[in-house]
Amino acid sequence: MFRSLKIYKDQNIDLNYLLQTFVEFGYHRQSCVQEEGDFTKRGGTIDIYPTTFDCPIRIEFYYNNIRSIDSYNILTGKIIWKHSMVIILPRIKVHPSRHSVLFEEMPLHNFIDLKRGDYVVHIKHGIGRYLGIEKVEVKNKEKDHLVIEYANNDKLYVPIDKAHLVQKYISFEGRSPKLYRLGSGEWERIKERTRKGLLKVALDLLEMQAKRQSLSGFRFSKDCDWQREFEDTFEFNETSDQVEVTKKVKADMESSKPMDRLICGDVGYGKTEVAMRACFKATMDNKQVAFLVPTTILAEQHYQNFLKRLKDFPINVAMVSRFRTKAEQRKIIEELQDGKIDIIIGTHRLLSDDVKFKNLGLIIIDEEQKFGVTAKEKLKRIRLLVDVLTLTATPIPRTLYMSLMGAKDISVINTPPQNRIPIETHVDIFSRDLIKKAIEREVLRKGQVFFIHNRIEDIEKIKDSVKALSPSSVRINFAHGQMPAKLLEKIMLSFLNGDLDVLVSTNIIESGIDVPNANTIIINNSDNFGLSDLHQLRGRVGRFNRRAYAFFLTPKKKPINQDARKRLQAIEEYSELGAGFKIAMEDLEIRGAGNLLGVEQHGYIMALGFDLYCRLIRQVIAQLKTKSR
Repeated sequence: MFRSLKIYKDQNIDLNYLLQTFVEFGYHRQSCVQEEGDFTKRGGTIDIYPTTFDCPIRIEFYYNNIRSIDSYNILTGKIIWKHSMVIILPRIKVHPSRHSVLFEEMPLHNFIDLKRGDYVVHIKHGIGRYLGIEKVEVKNKEKDHLVIEYANNDKLYVPIDKAHLVQKYISFEGRSPKLYRLGSGEWERIKERTRKGLLKVALDLLEMQAKRQSLSGFRFSKDCDWQREFEDTFEFNETSDQVEVTKKVKADMESSKPMDRLICGDVGYGKTEVAMRACFKATMDNKQVAFLVPTTILAEQHYQNFLKRLKDFPINVAMVSRFRTKAEQRKIIEELQDGKIDIIIGTHRLLSDDVKFKNLGLIIIDEEQKFGVTAKEKLKRIRLLVDVLTLTATPIPRTLYMSLMGAKDISVINTPPQNRIPIETHVDIFSRDLIKKAIEREVLRKGQVFFIHNRIEDIEKIKDSVKALSPSSVRINFAHGQMPAKLLEKIMLSFLNGDLDVLVSTNIIESGIDVPNANTIIINNSDNFGLSDLHQLRGRVGRFNRRAYAFFLTPKKKPINQDARKRLQAIEEYSELGAGFKIAMEDLEIRGAGNLLGVEQHGYIMALGFDLYCRLIRQVIAQLKTKSR
């Protein structure tokens, strides 16, 4: 029997019963919550860090009535986001039976954040509209039920203890789903058709897994003295999550099974440092490393960072991108094939047919979803041969999906760096006075400013306008991706080295670029950006222990559509450290899930919603694995 505890806002529940249930579920009462599995009570407040949650939750009571349920930052205690209902699982891992219904009942998400009028999916009855919570008399006792409206105004009353069977419907933007008829059998027919369609996806993934399992990978050696010396050159204190994830990566590398691990973490949480340590470890066994990144700018920054960190070690690092001439690239590729280069950093150019390695042992992929279909097919073949480490700052829903596939080992870095301060976020109408004050304030404290304008046609004109608003001593330039490579490289290095105060740029700086002294970013026409793009851009600042500012500007006279308004509302609301998880889910709701999984899966997601789609594919994978044993 599937066991869980559902708690929801305005619920009447005995505090002692709740605390006793936590103990039965394997949680430990402490003086304060410090790690997963802890809970504490202070007056009318209960804090608990449930299994599989990204951060702890705080439950506020008024007598025996739940007034609020909030996720909060474990370091600062600040609220990250609010919830209407949460599902708490026992700490002992739940073992699904072979019965398909139980697979479907196993929840994917810990939160059921529903508002009256939301479309929802009940796994046994299909898509309906949520009408709220009502008390229904059952066996002479009133109990709370979720009320869902179906076609022909039929109502379904779902007891709270069955709330895990209901999830918010998420599919494609701008298209409302049809409501199903209760008892028609249509819902079961569609689920069965989807299961058959998912078989191909599942079989492809399992075939790749089987091939990897059958191959014996290279077993890297234990850490040497140089490894510890290299890690000591890291100028910050590692977070507990960084330490834990690094251990797992090293254990993967030291085993005979080829590594395929995915590291998730919000922007600026230290994924790159884990990757650099893996790179160094590989070179200690005379293996070559390929570090694949989505943009030329990021390739340049990683290259400069590696040169700085490896200056005292006999390790050769090179980079291929359009910042290198054809002659330079040709020479680098020859040296790579001869084994003279240990670590190669580059864009998709690294996946070209003329790039060959003498002894490749590890490939790092930064934000794989940003690469095209051809690149992904090439990476699929490479995965069979070497250890692979993938980094992403978008942990949900892509990583959720991949974890359900069982196709990767996943590690999450949830802990923000020490002394990191949340970025002060403002959404405002375009104002010259605001821009002037923001730049003056940053320059006065010897900092640098990003000004994002994502139109090449008039970016130089915008640079002149920003220059006119800035103090006369301010050094300013502009950059975009269609510039001659050498000029773009020169400008970016000037900004990275602190020789520019303000950089007016397109969104080429979105992925990964790290300038600790840049702590103000102004995004012009922010209504034209996707939510994850806005979050990534905001992550370019706030890398230092001083207050950072992000200004999202909208045009004065242009009306903003509903989706853009939702995105801007979300980016302003979720500015607390660790809010990237919530932003990724908001982005999914606004943008739709279809482009995550390929064209052939669109219809299934539309018919079932993303949550049930994932539950079913988990079921198909598990059943295929059981049959293959």
